[in-house]
Amino acid sequence: MRIIDVHGHWGPWPFHMDVGDARLNLELMDRYGIEAQIVSASEAVVLDAEAGNAALADVLAANPRLYGYAVVNPRRLERAADEVRGYLASGRFVGVKIHTTYARAPIGSPQMAEAFDLVDELGVPLLLHTWGADVALLPELLAARPRLRVIVGHAGGDAWREAAHAAAACDRLYLEHCRTVPDAGRVAYARAAGVPIERFLFGTDSTLIDPCVALGVVRDADFSDEERERVLWRNAVDLFGPLG
Repeated sequence: MRIIDVHGHWGPWPFHMDVGDARLNLELMDRYGIEAQIVSASEAVVLDAEAGNAALADVLAANPRLYGYAVVNPRRLERAADEVRGYLASGRFVGVKIHTTYARAPIGSPQMAEAFDLVDELGVPLLLHTWGADVALLPELLAARPRLRVIVGHAGGDAWREAAHAAAACDRLYLEHCRTVPDAGRVAYARAAGVPIERFLFGTDSTLIDPCVALGVVRDADFSDEERERVLWRNAVDLFGPLG
Protein backbone atom coordinates (compact mmCIF):
# COMPACT_ATOMS: atom_id res chain seq x y z
CA MET A 1 0.00 0.00 0.00
CA ARG A 2 1.20 3.50 -0.82
CA ILE A 3 2.13 5.84 2.02
CA ILE A 4 2.40 9.63 1.75
CA ASP A 5 3.78 11.52 4.74
CA VAL A 6 2.39 15.05 4.96
CA HIS A 7 4.46 16.15 7.98
CA GLY A 8 8.21 15.74 7.66
CA HIS A 9 11.27 17.86 8.34
CA TRP A 10 14.59 18.47 6.64
CA GLY A 11 17.67 19.93 8.27
CA PRO A 12 19.29 19.94 11.72
CA TRP A 13 17.34 20.97 14.81
CA PRO A 14 18.66 22.59 18.02
CA PHE A 15 18.15 19.31 19.85
CA HIS A 16 20.58 16.58 20.91
CA MET A 17 19.81 14.43 17.89
CA ASP A 18 21.77 13.34 14.84
CA VAL A 19 19.32 14.53 12.19
CA GLY A 20 19.66 16.83 9.27
CA ASP A 21 20.73 15.24 6.00
CA ALA A 22 18.15 14.36 3.35
CA ARG A 23 19.74 10.92 3.17
CA LEU A 24 18.18 10.19 6.56
CA ASN A 25 14.75 11.23 5.28
CA LEU A 26 15.11 8.82 2.38
CA GLU A 27 16.53 6.03 4.54
CA LEU A 28 13.54 6.18 6.89
CA MET A 29 11.14 6.43 3.98
CA ASP A 30 12.63 3.30 2.42
CA ARG A 31 12.57 1.45 5.74
CA TYR A 32 8.83 2.02 6.18
CA GLY A 33 7.61 2.10 2.59
CA ILE A 34 6.88 5.83 2.45
CA GLU A 35 6.64 6.85 -1.19
CA ALA A 36 6.63 10.64 -0.83
CA GLN A 37 7.13 13.09 2.02
CA ILE A 38 6.29 16.78 2.38
CA VAL A 39 8.91 18.55 4.46
CA SER A 40 9.70 21.97 5.88
CA ALA A 41 13.20 23.27 6.53
CA SER A 42 14.10 23.37 10.21
CA GLU A 43 16.10 26.56 9.64
CA ALA A 44 12.98 28.19 8.21
CA VAL A 45 10.85 27.10 11.18
CA VAL A 46 13.29 27.93 13.98
CA LEU A 47 15.46 30.78 12.73
CA ASP A 48 15.11 32.35 9.28
CA ALA A 49 12.21 31.54 6.96
CA GLU A 50 13.78 33.10 3.87
CA ALA A 51 17.14 31.34 4.21
CA GLY A 52 15.58 28.02 5.18
CA ASN A 53 13.12 28.00 2.30
CA ALA A 54 15.92 28.80 -0.15
CA ALA A 55 18.07 25.97 1.17
CA LEU A 56 15.16 23.54 0.97
CA ALA A 57 14.54 24.47 -2.67
CA ASP A 58 17.97 23.09 -3.56
CA VAL A 59 17.31 19.89 -1.61
CA LEU A 60 13.97 19.33 -3.33
CA ALA A 61 15.51 19.79 -6.75
CA ALA A 62 17.88 16.90 -6.01
CA ASN A 63 15.36 14.60 -4.28
CA PRO A 64 12.17 14.04 -6.29
CA ARG A 65 10.47 11.99 -3.54
CA LEU A 66 10.54 15.03 -1.24
CA TYR A 67 8.12 17.92 -1.61
CA GLY A 68 8.16 21.16 0.33
CA TYR A 69 6.20 23.46 2.57
CA ALA A 70 7.27 27.09 2.29
CA VAL A 71 7.50 28.32 5.86
CA VAL A 72 5.82 31.64 6.66
CA ASN A 73 6.68 33.60 9.80
CA PRO A 74 3.52 35.53 10.79
CA ARG A 75 5.70 38.23 12.34
CA ARG A 76 7.59 38.84 9.08
CA LEU A 77 5.01 38.89 6.30
CA GLU A 78 6.42 41.83 4.31
CA ARG A 79 8.13 39.73 1.63
CA ALA A 80 6.42 36.41 2.24
CA ALA A 81 3.72 36.64 -0.45
CA ASP A 82 6.03 37.08 -3.43
CA GLU A 83 8.57 34.61 -2.04
CA VAL A 84 6.02 31.87 -1.45
CA ARG A 85 4.37 32.38 -4.85
CA GLY A 86 7.74 31.82 -6.47
CA TYR A 87 8.33 28.58 -4.61
CA LEU A 88 4.83 27.28 -5.36
CA ALA A 89 5.30 28.03 -9.05
CA SER A 90 8.26 25.65 -9.11
CA GLY A 91 5.98 22.67 -8.49
CA ARG A 92 8.28 21.35 -5.78
CA PHE A 93 6.59 23.27 -2.98
CA VAL A 94 2.97 22.26 -2.48
CA GLY A 95 1.84 24.14 0.64
CA VAL A 96 2.68 26.50 3.49
CA LYS A 97 3.88 25.71 7.01
CA ILE A 98 3.42 27.92 10.08
CA HIS A 99 4.83 27.04 13.48
CA THR A 100 2.90 28.95 16.12
CA THR A 101 5.36 28.35 18.97
CA TYR A 102 8.67 29.29 17.33
CA ALA A 103 7.08 32.33 15.67
CA ARG A 104 5.43 33.36 18.97
CA ALA A 105 2.15 33.83 17.11
CA PRO A 106 -0.78 32.07 18.79
CA ILE A 107 -3.72 31.04 16.63
CA GLY A 108 -5.85 33.93 17.89
CA SER A 109 -3.20 36.62 17.41
CA PRO A 110 -3.46 39.50 14.90
CA GLN A 111 -0.27 38.27 13.23
CA MET A 112 -1.83 34.87 12.61
CA ALA A 113 -4.97 36.45 11.17
CA GLU A 114 -2.81 38.25 8.60
CA ALA A 115 -0.92 35.05 7.81
CA PHE A 116 -4.20 33.17 7.34
CA ASP A 117 -5.33 35.89 4.93
CA LEU A 118 -2.18 35.32 2.89
CA VAL A 119 -2.57 31.54 2.73
CA ASP A 120 -6.26 31.93 1.89
CA GLU A 121 -5.22 34.13 -1.04
CA LEU A 122 -2.60 31.62 -2.18
CA GLY A 123 -5.16 28.80 -2.14
CA VAL A 124 -2.79 26.03 -0.98
CA PRO A 125 -2.97 23.77 2.08
CA LEU A 126 -1.50 25.05 5.34
CA LEU A 127 0.26 22.75 7.81
CA LEU A 128 -0.22 24.48 11.15
CA HIS A 129 1.67 23.46 14.26
CA THR A 130 -0.98 23.21 16.98
CA TRP A 131 -0.51 22.65 20.68
CA GLY A 132 -3.08 23.89 23.14
CA ALA A 133 -6.73 24.77 23.51
CA ASP A 134 -6.60 27.69 21.06
CA VAL A 135 -7.03 25.10 18.30
CA ALA A 136 -10.75 25.53 19.07
CA LEU A 137 -10.58 28.96 17.39
CA LEU A 138 -9.92 27.50 13.94
CA PRO A 139 -13.50 26.92 12.68
CA GLU A 140 -14.40 30.59 13.16
CA LEU A 141 -11.16 31.77 11.56
CA LEU A 142 -11.67 29.54 8.53
CA ALA A 143 -15.29 30.62 8.13
CA ALA A 144 -14.05 34.06 7.09
CA ARG A 145 -11.49 32.60 4.66
CA PRO A 146 -13.26 30.31 2.17
CA ARG A 147 -10.15 28.96 0.39
CA LEU A 148 -8.14 28.17 3.50
CA ARG A 149 -7.59 24.47 4.23
CA VAL A 150 -5.64 23.65 7.38
CA ILE A 151 -3.84 20.48 8.39
CA VAL A 152 -4.01 20.51 12.18
CA GLY A 153 -0.45 19.40 12.89
CA HIS A 154 -0.19 17.05 15.88
CA ALA A 155 -4.02 17.18 16.00
CA GLY A 156 -3.85 19.81 18.71
CA GLY A 157 -1.12 18.07 20.71
CA ASP A 158 -2.28 18.02 24.31
CA ALA A 159 -5.61 19.52 23.17
CA TRP A 160 -6.53 16.62 20.87
CA ARG A 161 -10.11 16.58 22.14
CA GLU A 162 -10.58 20.26 21.28
CA ALA A 163 -8.99 19.63 17.89
CA ALA A 164 -11.37 16.77 17.19
CA HIS A 165 -14.42 18.93 17.86
CA ALA A 166 -12.97 21.77 15.78
CA ALA A 167 -12.43 19.43 12.82
CA ALA A 168 -15.95 18.04 13.20
CA ALA A 169 -17.29 21.60 12.99
CA CYS A 170 -15.34 22.64 9.86
CA ASP A 171 -14.96 20.65 6.67
CA ARG A 172 -11.64 22.35 5.81
CA LEU A 173 -9.77 21.13 8.88
CA TYR A 174 -7.70 17.95 8.57
CA LEU A 175 -6.30 16.01 11.51
CA GLU A 176 -2.72 14.74 11.46
CA HIS A 177 -1.86 12.86 14.65
CA CYS A 178 1.94 12.61 14.86
CA ARG A 179 3.45 13.49 18.23
CA THR A 180 5.98 12.16 20.72
CA VAL A 181 3.34 10.91 23.17
CA PRO A 182 0.86 8.71 21.31
CA ASP A 183 -2.10 8.91 23.71
CA ALA A 184 -4.42 5.97 23.18
CA GLY A 185 -7.83 6.62 21.71
CA ARG A 186 -7.19 9.91 19.92
CA VAL A 187 -8.35 8.69 16.52
CA ALA A 188 -11.36 6.89 17.93
CA TYR A 189 -12.35 10.02 19.85
CA ALA A 190 -12.14 12.17 16.70
CA ARG A 191 -14.24 9.72 14.73
CA ALA A 192 -16.84 9.58 17.48
CA ALA A 193 -16.89 13.39 17.48
CA GLY A 194 -17.90 13.31 13.83
CA VAL A 195 -14.69 13.80 11.85
CA PRO A 196 -15.09 11.89 8.57
CA ILE A 197 -12.41 9.49 7.38
CA GLU A 198 -11.68 11.80 4.43
CA ARG A 199 -10.12 14.34 6.80
CA PHE A 200 -7.51 12.20 8.49
CA LEU A 201 -3.97 12.49 7.12
CA PHE A 202 -0.80 10.55 7.81
CA GLY A 203 2.22 12.43 9.16
CA THR A 204 5.31 11.25 11.02
CA ASP A 205 7.29 14.29 12.24
CA SER A 206 10.29 12.50 10.73
CA THR A 207 13.20 12.88 11.11
CA LEU A 208 12.57 14.14 14.64
CA ILE A 209 10.49 11.04 15.37
CA ASP A 210 10.88 7.59 13.84
CA PRO A 211 7.92 6.92 11.49
CA CYS A 212 7.17 3.68 13.33
CA VAL A 213 5.35 5.74 16.01
CA ALA A 214 2.84 7.21 13.55
CA LEU A 215 2.45 3.86 11.80
CA GLY A 216 1.62 2.32 15.17
CA VAL A 217 -1.16 4.87 15.68
CA VAL A 218 -2.64 3.89 12.31
CA ARG A 219 -2.30 0.19 13.11
CA ASP A 220 -4.14 0.62 16.40
CA ALA A 221 -6.92 2.81 15.00
CA ASP A 222 -9.09 -0.10 13.86
CA PHE A 223 -9.43 1.21 10.32
CA SER A 224 -10.93 -0.97 7.61
CA ASP A 225 -8.64 -1.66 4.64
CA GLU A 226 -10.38 1.05 2.62
CA GLU A 227 -10.16 3.55 5.47
CA ARG A 228 -6.49 2.82 6.05
CA GLU A 229 -5.80 3.44 2.38
CA ARG A 230 -7.55 6.80 2.59
CA VAL A 231 -5.54 7.84 5.63
CA LEU A 232 -2.17 6.63 4.38
CA TRP A 233 -2.32 8.25 0.96
CA ARG A 234 -5.62 8.88 -0.82
CA ASN A 235 -6.65 11.83 1.34
CA ALA A 236 -3.24 13.44 0.77
CA VAL A 237 -3.65 13.14 -3.00
CA ASP A 238 -7.15 14.59 -2.80
CA LEU A 239 -5.78 17.57 -0.86
CA PHE A 240 -2.46 18.21 -2.63
CA GLY A 241 -2.89 16.57 -6.03
CA PRO A 242 -0.56 13.90 -7.43
CA LEU A 243 2.56 13.27 -5.35
CA GLY A 244 5.23 10.72 -6.13
